Amino acid sequence: MKSVALYNLGCKVNSYEMDVMRQMLQEKGYRIVPFDEVADIYIVNTCTVTNIADRKSRQIVHRAKQRNPEAVVVAVGCYVQTGREAVEKEPAIDLAIGNNRKKDIVPILEEYLKGHQDKTLQGSTILDIDHTYEYEEMQLKQTAEHTRAYIKVQDGCNQFCSYCAIPYARGRVRSRRMEDVLQEVSGMVAAGYREVVLTGIHISSYGIDFTDTMAGEGCGRQGNGQPRYQGHSRLVELVERIQEIDGLERIRLGSLEPRIITPEVARRLALIPKLCPHFHLSLQSGCDATLKRMNRHYTAGEYYKSVELLREYLSHPAITTDVIVGFPGETEEEFAQTKAFLEKVHFYEMHVFKYSKRAKTLAATMPEQVPESVKARRSSELIALGGKQSVEFRRGYIGKEAQVLLEEIREIEGRSYCIGHTKDYVKVAVDVTDRAQKDVPAINTLVKVEIKDFLTEEILM
Repeated sequence: MKSVALYNLGCKVNSYEMDVMRQMLQEKGYRIVPFDEVADIYIVNTCTVTNIADRKSRQIVHRAKQRNPEAVVVAVGCYVQTGREAVEKEPAIDLAIGNNRKKDIVPILEEYLKGHQDKTLQGSTILDIDHTYEYEEMQLKQTAEHTRAYIKVQDGCNQFCSYCAIPYARGRVRSRRMEDVLQEVSGMVAAGYREVVLTGIHISSYGIDFTDTMAGEGCGRQGNGQPRYQGHSRLVELVERIQEIDGLERIRLGSLEPRIITPEVARRLALIPKLCPHFHLSLQSGCDATLKRMNRHYTAGEYYKSVELLREYLSHPAITTDVIVGFPGETEEEFAQTKAFLEKVHFYEMHVFKYSKRAKTLAATMPEQVPESVKARRSSELIALGGKQSVEFRRGYIGKEAQVLLEEIREIEGRSYCIGHTKDYVKVAVDVTDRAQKDVPAINTLVKVEIKDFLTEEILM
């Protein structure tokens, strides 16, 4: 029985796909071992969202080969897809598998191993993902996490933001069949999961396929090939169907396109009791001039209207976002506009990134690249602002009751706590130090608690 060690980099979609690959390998008799152990095969699920991600992907591949020079090192995923020429010249990589072949990892690996024994090996199976139109079905039965399951519903992106290489790594939009999503969610609920998170590369495009000219009610294409969001959404319909599954307690949504939030969508979302009122609306900049250079297809004012709609139809929703600082041409005035906009919206959490050049993207060729020192200063300012806003949002819970899904037990400063999250993803610690064992609530149960105060910075994050 050959041993396999796996290492995942990147987003929740990558994590989901890694879990499926692990599951398929186990079903075929491979023995899964920790990545820091000597293994016969190492599989690295790579990422290419930033230059740092590219570098980390290469470092992990080299670390695997150093740990066991005789092992077969397999690189899969986004870095493999976008950096094909470099990957095929990399001596530490024995086998490279593109994003649209992850579902075939077992037969590809076994064919390689057979060829390796016969000295007729072929070390690459990367397809042109730009011409992939069908969703590559993968289904998960169980994950390492026992309370929350991530369900991939969509792949690819048609947006082509000027700074982003993901459309080249993931290809065009492909949506998973609703019946397949419902089947997987039902299976995860039967396995004991209480909460699911719908994830994908651009889940707001769920139901909009690459070859579609029309995609559902009120959703077609503009002249530039971009989806047009007008009222109804297949994603909302999917959530409404998942809501009907008995035994499921909570539904979360991954990152959303702001333009999908219309009055009709907000109204329908508010009518779904199991939906968690936690919405991640990617912003990237609060300055219209910067947004235009980013090719983001909305203005700061349009973004703000989406936030207002969510706050109008849902009670105290948690709004989180991503922001990029130091985008080419971003002046001090443009940065100040972004900071003022962030203060106006007042997010629950902000993820701040320094702009990183990506090959094949328009932004990499733009003039007026911002110095790293300026990016660092602007990043520090926004991280500090985000921390302040997050504390203010969570402080509003003190003295109120909330329902918490318990996920783990942790020792903090000599005391025992059950840790979990509210529906809007505020982390809560329930002190169980002085309780008898029979009175400690079980992990993966919902409990109602009164929020008393902040604990420590460790538990807040």
